[in-house]
Amino acid sequence: VGIHDPDGARATDLAVRNGTRAIDVDEAFDPSSVDAVLIASSTDTHATHLRRAAAAGLPTLCEKPIDLDLGHAVEVVSEVGSTGPMMVDFNRRFDRDYAELHRAVRSGEVGNVELVSMTTRGPALPPLEYIAVSGGQMRDQTVHFFDLARWITGEDPESVFAAGSVFTDPRMTELGDVDTSVVTLRMPGGTLVQIDSARRIAYGYDERIEVLGSEGLIEAGRQRVGSVTRYQPGRLVTDGMHAGWFERVAPTYRKALDHFVDALESGTPVGPTLNEALKAQAIAEAATRSLSTGDLETVNYPALATAG
Repeated sequence: VGIHDPDGARATDLAVRNGTRAIDVDEAFDPSSVDAVLIASSTDTHATHLRRAAAAGLPTLCEKPIDLDLGHAVEVVSEVGSTGPMMVDFNRRFDRDYAELHRAVRSGEVGNVELVSMTTRGPALPPLEYIAVSGGQMRDQTVHFFDLARWITGEDPESVFAAGSVFTDPRMTELGDVDTSVVTLRMPGGTLVQIDSARRIAYGYDERIEVLGSEGLIEAGRQRVGSVTRYQPGRLVTDGMHAGWFERVAPTYRKALDHFVDALESGTPVGPTLNEALKAQAIAEAATRSLSTGDLETVNYPALATAG
């Protein structure tokens, strides 16, 4: 239908490139002309837009998080959670390899899950202006893997321990953040999940997941830009990693959108839900506390999230 942005020139440019038009915010939430909305605005506007979409009865796909403040996010979900289909775009669930790993684990192919290892490593430190409003590495970067850990194991972590360091810009410390961290989650059944996160690596963008079970192991490995290997005297030369996070995960955005639209057209549930997003955020909050205290922290799930 159209694109709204507070910067009219940006909205117009994007609209022209995609065969649509720039619209004002009232039309963006007008149920007489709009079937659903996608909220991809700045984080501090998500809650306001979710409320408005809910008031208009419009199904919504919202980029994470609902709000950086967990308490405020809970308030929003309590208000809008029963108004209609609401999905949070934890797009990593729609990665081809992660989806197959999830299917295999949940169908019992590796037996009882005992140890999960996850890696999320970016090529470069984002601008400090972004870091300052991002909520920190746990809430901004690692939260995707908190969601994946829940989704893959089918369990909600009971406790979390996090340790972090700064190896890039010393000003990160002044912002109360880290660029490199290791997090351990303990699940109710004893399963351990280890997640290493890095903001700056020298070789591209790197993600992987490995699940060890009582009857075997399954891995969604690192994705390279190609699969050609050159065999030369004394060495092998292979294709490297994607240059950035978007190049690596771009297909997942299309698949997430397809899921959202297909679910609305077929009347089937959308997901991840608002409640699932609250759970991932609660884990991130506990991990952030652990970074600060140096202690093992209990994950305190909001009452609203216990049913989702």
